[in-house]
Amino acid sequence: MSEIINLQATFIPNEGEFFRVKLALDIAIEQVVEETGCIQYEITEESEEKIVLTEQWASEEDLTKHSKGIAVQDLNESLSALLVKPVELVRT
Repeated sequence: MSEIINLQATFIPNEGEFFRVKLALDIAIEQVVEETGCIQYEITEESEEKIVLTEQWASEEDLTKHSKGIAVQDLNESLSALLVKPVELVRT
């Protein structure tokens, strides 16, 4: 049996870009929750300064497929000019 993978992704929007970042995340969430192995993929903290997305995956294989998937590619493209710095991804 695989060990569940827990992650937190932190997004720091450029000044005035909170709503665009939130919209891009909302669109991605709708797609990602349908992916195989996705247990949790939701915003668990948000403010104008920071958005935290909590992820839980059934296996390392499912996470790898997700990270190479179209939803992540689209999200990264949408956020490319909207963030202060790259997304910080931490295993919890």
